[in-house]
Amino acid sequence: MPVIRSGNPRLTLAVLATVVASFSMLQSLVSPALPVIQHDLHTTSGTVTWVFTALLLSVSVATPLLGRIGDMAGKERTLFVALAALAVGCLVAALAPNIGVLIAARIFQGVGGAVFPLAFGIIRDEFPAERVPSLVGVVSAVIAAGGGLGIVLAGPIVEWLGWRWLFWIPMAVVTAATALVRRYVPESPNRVPGRIDWLAATFLSGWLIALLLPLSTGRSWGWGSVRTVGLFTLAVVLFAGWIAVELRSRNPLIDMRMMRRPAVWTTNLVALLFGAAMFAVYAFVPQFLQIPKAAGFGFGASVTQAGLLMLPMLVTMALAGSFSGALAARFSAKAQVVSGSSVILVGALMFAELHDARWQIAVSTALFGLGLGLAYAAMTSLIVQNVPREQTGVATGMNTNIRTIGGSIGTALASSIITGHVQPSGLPAESGFTNTFLLMSAFAAAAVVLALAIPNRKVSRAPLPESAPTAAHARR
Repeated sequence: MPVIRSGNPRLTLAVLATVVASFSMLQSLVSPALPVIQHDLHTTSGTVTWVFTALLLSVSVATPLLGRIGDMAGKERTLFVALAALAVGCLVAALAPNIGVLIAARIFQGVGGAVFPLAFGIIRDEFPAERVPSLVGVVSAVIAAGGGLGIVLAGPIVEWLGWRWLFWIPMAVVTAATALVRRYVPESPNRVPGRIDWLAATFLSGWLIALLLPLSTGRSWGWGSVRTVGLFTLAVVLFAGWIAVELRSRNPLIDMRMMRRPAVWTTNLVALLFGAAMFAVYAFVPQFLQIPKAAGFGFGASVTQAGLLMLPMLVTMALAGSFSGALAARFSAKAQVVSGSSVILVGALMFAELHDARWQIAVSTALFGLGLGLAYAAMTSLIVQNVPREQTGVATGMNTNIRTIGGSIGTALASSIITGHVQPSGLPAESGFTNTFLLMSAFAAAAVVLALAIPNRKVSRAPLPESAPTAAHARR
């Protein structure tokens, strides 16, 4: 019997928001619990970091590939497969008897990273053009806030239920969302013919892994070690090879002509800087809050308390992202990105100079959240508006990937700075955090400059033929 799907757009949007929130939270839930997992599974600190790194690498490879497959084979169908893989990965992780199985499960979970580009593509297919910017803003806000919410929830879940529930809970949510996708998300009315260029996919996977692997483990290997330098060199070679293959391909995985559009490449560079700032804040502000007062700074907070102190950032991030689309009638997406970058600059500078009282932390993180929420949604909207409809999935997938790469760069640099400033007692020095947030300020300042370079007008696109109306329009 064929599956009967609802044409209710509100239900479709609610399901998509649930899907992206689930994966976004899963990305950040595990990070605060790594010391607990290390102790419970009797492994080393270097090995346990692969629980985070494995997901990062898998997402980087799967996201653009499945975004392209979704554009070709159908976004709803591809979304269903990605969610099913994510649910299975969560189940295996929750039952993992050792660290090796847990890392393998995280690699499998990375397939779920495709939910981001697929969700944006479905929104573009299923809703009127005038509503797309506001809805993209809402979903982007959910993604951004979901990552921060994972940090807030990790402490209570680990303390009250145990770290395995960091996977049981997402598995239950994802399983329910998978069923809802089949019931309430219509199949894609727009598909692009072609095939997957597997040579391009191999080069893409290769240079991403060669870049992200040393960024994630370079500190333990040594930044000047043969492995680190060799992998960075390999990344450059494979990247050049990937560009050459894509330019010659009849079915490119990433259309280089699309990536060269001024609105696309400038927005992607801003996304790189935003990813660096956002993931550094997620990782190191909670760490700062947990520093014992004996160090001369910090607040000696527990994992749960540190998460609660991040709430101001989550609130402002969600509010700003939700209103981003509505603001589009008065302020362009470019203006929002410039404003958001400027607010983040102020927040980073404030944190670097004023962090002695809880209210100061609350204000600086609230400013960070305001800037992230405002610009995060606007950047996604810029990508969606400036690429052909049939390339929405792969374009937003690559934008997500670039944020992930930026996050790897930001956390690697921040970790090197903080671990390079240690007190004689072995505790981190205050100067390490101060210098880290000065670096975040520099990233934000560069983002402001790049955002100003984004074209004021979106790039023109060839309209769909009038003889082939979308299914969404037909329903209306």
